[in-house]
Amino acid sequence: MKTVGLFAGIGGLEAGLQSSGLETSLLCEIWGPAKTVLNARFPDTDLHDDVETLASLPADAEVLVAGFPCQDLSQAGRTAGISGKRSGLVGHVFRLLDRDRKKWVVLENVPFMLQLDSGSAMRTLVEEFEVRGYRWAYRIVNSLSFLPQRRERVIFVATNTDTDPADILLSDDAAPDLGVEPLSAAAHGFYWTEGIRGLGWAENAIPTLKNGSTVGIASPPAILLPNGAVVTPEIRDAERLQGFDVDWTLPAEGAGKASLRWSLVGNAVTVPVAKWLGASLLRPGQYETDRDRSFEELRRWPRAARSDGKKRHCVDIGSYPVWQEREPLHAFLQFPGKPLSARATRGFLSRAARAKLRFAPGFLDLLRTHLSHMETKSDTNAPAFAVAAE
Repeated sequence: MKTVGLFAGIGGLEAGLQSSGLETSLLCEIWGPAKTVLNARFPDTDLHDDVETLASLPADAEVLVAGFPCQDLSQAGRTAGISGKRSGLVGHVFRLLDRDRKKWVVLENVPFMLQLDSGSAMRTLVEEFEVRGYRWAYRIVNSLSFLPQRRERVIFVATNTDTDPADILLSDDAAPDLGVEPLSAAAHGFYWTEGIRGLGWAENAIPTLKNGSTVGIASPPAILLPNGAVVTPEIRDAERLQGFDVDWTLPAEGAGKASLRWSLVGNAVTVPVAKWLGASLLRPGQYETDRDRSFEELRRWPRAARSDGKKRHCVDIGSYPVWQEREPLHAFLQFPGKPLSARATRGFLSRAARAKLRFAPGFLDLLRTHLSHMETKSDTNAPAFAVAAE
């Protein structure tokens, strides 16, 4: 099966699909730093620079994939909705499908699209596909199924073939191993930029990697290691936490865009999620209809749903299609992290003191110890990580 990748970013969807056996015929991406990465990582694939000027799709491609812009759909973004300037670009998917009808369409975006404006984004998508005769299914998938990063994304699959999209997306369901780990036994990720209304707390994992700012200001999470050190991960580990090879985004640095590597990684689709999806496209499972629930009685869009071509159904399924065994987070990390600065730690503790959040017992005490260490030691970089990595 051959694919076309719109809004390709650094190729997370395409890399995962290719690793499962699909082939990429065309990529489309407008952002210069991302194009630099695509040219390096997909050197034999044609790259078009603007979906608005893309006139047609390759005739031999069967699958159209698009991780369309989420800025207008994200809770942390503009929340302008599906008609916003950026997220509204998904309309070009339908323009191109009307010219070059494809058997399969795969879309990816943030879960907040199910809530924003009473779910108008998802309503728009399904209505556009239904009027074109496509059946569809969608589901929230958590990257924690594969890697130590808690990252939920909506995966949407539509088809005009005889294959049920639910067989692709909704036939696998696993029980995650989410046991509570003490602070002394496992690493815990959190966002040091928060602390009043939220924390992004993740046990033996990091919270969702963010894209930072468009001017290159990174916003990595912090990681409390079992030895009490508090670090932020290095960019190469951030790439690994998204399932990319080490230095996947290095070509952007060679083009003078080193500071934007965090944005490139934070915007990406997690590679193993796409690999799982590609394997399902090539070898569909069997959806059990006893998971169907009534759709009409719902007041909001569910976390998973499908259309059989005649009726919409809510689907009772989790966000973990599989659960892959993995190393604990502190063992997963390969590169020296940067100790969280005294200024950042002090700011977090100040916000936490005003918060009504419930913190893990001993967590704030460990942060205070880290702050004292950062204030009294001039060189804590290597030792703080080296002890934890042993």
